[in-house]
Amino acid sequence: MDMLFDITATLVAQLQKPTLAFLIGGMMLAAMGSKLSVPAPVYQFIVLVLLLKVGLGAGISVREADLIALAVPAIAAALVGVAIVLLGSRTLARTRGVSRMDGMATAGLFGAVSASTLAAGMVMLDAEGIAYEGFIGALYPFMDIAALVTAILLARMSAARAAVAMPVGGGAATVTMGGAHGDGIVREILTDTLKSPAISALLLGLAIGLLGRPEQVYASFYEPLFRGLLSILMLIMGMEAWARLGEMRKVAHAYVFYGIAGPLAHGLLGFGAGLVAHHLTGFSAGGVVLLAVMAASSSDISGPPTLRAALPEANPSAYVGTSTGIGTPVAILSIPLWIALADWVIGI
Repeated sequence: MDMLFDITATLVAQLQKPTLAFLIGGMMLAAMGSKLSVPAPVYQFIVLVLLLKVGLGAGISVREADLIALAVPAIAAALVGVAIVLLGSRTLARTRGVSRMDGMATAGLFGAVSASTLAAGMVMLDAEGIAYEGFIGALYPFMDIAALVTAILLARMSAARAAVAMPVGGGAATVTMGGAHGDGIVREILTDTLKSPAISALLLGLAIGLLGRPEQVYASFYEPLFRGLLSILMLIMGMEAWARLGEMRKVAHAYVFYGIAGPLAHGLLGFGAGLVAHHLTGFSAGGVVLLAVMAASSSDISGPPTLRAALPEANPSAYVGTSTGIGTPVAILSIPLWIALADWVIGI
C-alpha cells in the first residue's frame, strides 16, 4: 500500500511540474480548437537561448571539475549514453508500427540526462549520509551530448537509407549504404548533424563555458530566463503532440513498456559502468549510484528542444510523453534500488 501511495504521489508531482503541466496545457488548447500559435522566429529564439544555457552550464561544470579524476567516469558516462541509444535502436525503434524516427528520438531522450532526477538522487544520498564526488554534476553533459548526437545521427542515417534504397519496378532495393558511397553519406550526415542549429548551439555553449568566463552573463541572463522559456517550448510541443497523437495510438503499449523497462535496463548499464570506474580509479559507491541514476533518467531540459530542432519529423507525443510521463517517475522510484545494489556489491 505504501508503494502504491508513493507511486501515485510521484505521478501527481510530475503532473504539477512545469515540464509536463505546460505540455498537457498545450494539448488541451489544441483539443479545444484554440487558434493560439507562436511565431517561428520566437520559437527559434527560445530554442537558441535554452541550448546555449545548457551548453554554458555544462562547460562551466566541466571546467571547475578535477579533470584527471573526471576522465574515466566521463568516458564511462559518454559510452553509457551511446549504449542506451543503440539499445533503443534495436528494441523500440524496431517495434512493429513504431516510426523509426519516433523510436530514435525516444531512445535519444532516454539516453540523455534529467538534471532534476540527478538532483533527487543527490538529495537521497545526502539524507543517507553517503558520500560522492563533487564533480558528479559535470558528468551529465558527457552522457547527454553523446546520446543526443548518436540518436540524431542514427535517425538521419536511417532516413538516408530509406531515401537511397528505392525499389525499382516494385522489386528489391538496388542502392545501399555500403562501400565508398555509403561512407560518404555517413560523413555527410555526421557533418550535417554537427552543423545543425541545435547541436551547434549546444556545442558552442559548451566551448564558451569551458574556455571562456561566462559566469556573469550566465547568472544574469540565461539562468533567470531558462525555466520560463522552457515552459513556452513545452506549450508549443503540447499543441504539436495533440495534432499528431493519432499516429501513436495503435502502438502506445510499446511506449508504455519502454517507459517502464527502459529506466531499469539503462540504470543497470550505468551501474555497471560505474563499477568499472570504481575498480579502476576508486570511484565512490555514491558516484556509482549517481551514474546509475543518470543512466536511468531521461532528459526533460536539453533533450526536447534539441530533438525538436534536429528531428522535426519525430512526434513529440511519443518521445516527450514517454519520457516525462512514464520514464521520469520510474527513474525516481528506482533510486533506492541503486543504493541497495551499491551497498550489496560495494558496501556503503
